[in-house]
Amino acid sequence: MLVKTFAAALQGISATLITVEVSCTKGIQFFLVGLPDVAVRESHERIISALQVSGYQFPRSRIVVNMAPADIRKEGSAYDLPLAIGILAAGREISSARLDDYLLMGELSLDGTLQPIKGALPIAIKARESGFKGLILPRQNAREAAVVEDLSVYGADNIKEVIAFFDGKKELAATTVDISKEFYREQAIFEYDFSDVRGQEHVKRALEVAASGGHNLIMIGPPGSGKSMLAKRIPSILPPFSLQEALETTKIHSVAGKVENGVSLIARRPFRSPHHTISHVAMVGGGAFPQPGEISLAHNGVLFLDELPEFGRNVLEVLRQPLEDRKINISRARFSVDYPASFMLVASMNPCPCGYYNHPDRACLCPPGAVQKYMNRISGPLLDRIDIQVEITPVPFEKISEQAPSEPSSVIRQRVIQAREIQERRFKDETGIYCNAQMSTKLLHRYAVPDKDGLLLLKNAMQRLNLSARAYDRILKVSRTIADLEGSEPIKPSHLAEAIHYRNLDRESWGQ
Repeated sequence: MLVKTFAAALQGISATLITVEVSCTKGIQFFLVGLPDVAVRESHERIISALQVSGYQFPRSRIVVNMAPADIRKEGSAYDLPLAIGILAAGREISSARLDDYLLMGELSLDGTLQPIKGALPIAIKARESGFKGLILPRQNAREAAVVEDLSVYGADNIKEVIAFFDGKKELAATTVDISKEFYREQAIFEYDFSDVRGQEHVKRALEVAASGGHNLIMIGPPGSGKSMLAKRIPSILPPFSLQEALETTKIHSVAGKVENGVSLIARRPFRSPHHTISHVAMVGGGAFPQPGEISLAHNGVLFLDELPEFGRNVLEVLRQPLEDRKINISRARFSVDYPASFMLVASMNPCPCGYYNHPDRACLCPPGAVQKYMNRISGPLLDRIDIQVEITPVPFEKISEQAPSEPSSVIRQRVIQAREIQERRFKDETGIYCNAQMSTKLLHRYAVPDKDGLLLLKNAMQRLNLSARAYDRILKVSRTIADLEGSEPIKPSHLAEAIHYRNLDRESWGQ
């Protein structure tokens, strides 16, 4: 008997429909074809054990399983469930009448329990696009898949429940999720808040400007000055997710297996902080079986690189192209996949190897030239992509001991949202442009033109402070954001003056 069940293979953050064809005839052999990897081929032993524990026998016949299309590599153990159900149906152990209506995915334990899988959300989207009535998968993944509308999602604990469902002996309960309720409830809950931060008003202002325009930012300061503390609070002032952004971010984390069990939708912008020993493959994604890297996991959120000069040179250089294109392409001999990578880069670093260059109280112990050598670990092209460079100094005791709370994140966030709304209206006719940091030179000439006084100020500043030519566009972008925060359409000299203040590392005197 020939039957078909349906599964899905992940490619990038999308899924491709896989048809599992099972032929059961006279004989005693078992064949599994269709470019399966080792994990898929090992499903034979898991299925035999799961069926025996569940009270069923593996058919004693010649079984040929083809996973079509045969030119797409099938990876992982998530095909156990469609393979097992197909084998039982081909051996006439269960009814095959309803198999065409459902897509199946799930890993089997030896006792028949279903284990969670990766990529439940893109698989559910593919099931709806392919016209299936429903999707059956492990219960731990049901809420994640249930955010897809017009698709019945059924979570099962073990294979016995799935068998009983197809035999008509027991119905599975469809999982439902109130997307709006859960999505908006989680958006304002943050572990860290700017009200905990004492002092550092100029740095908090720089972070507010960066969040308002989507600008990349680097903080330079000695150990203990609060760089990491401030960075961890940036998500609390970023604009809330739109539903489309949340779905896209959840798809990426779903493919990487980073969505927690029972979570339906990622409602807060991600904050990724990889260690400086990370490899360039782990940063951008890829590997033998391509997976999203840290830059894609930070999509629509923040990528925080603490102690930036300690990262490998090749790791930092691979960031250059994603920072410009906001996506990363992983190419292999047989295929290539694109992962989105539109993130806000936030970095921190010490000013020198000993950490105390420009410290108000402690002397720098570094030999001559060491500061500049330390700074040279970061290439000019990478610094060229960082709009805001702010120096941070330790907070004096008087500020630390203050009892009055600082301005909370909710107040700062409201100003950021208002500035982003101005930018949304400005760029509504520009494809792929959502904030000031994404402006091209052409758009700068249209939306960020200073007046005569502003141009004179900018010219004098670049000459007196020895600012590099690459600082010009960055200053204009940041000044446009500062003007938006004030609700000002023209860019005033005061806006340019503040933007110039955020170019510390471009000054030729730094580290001399």
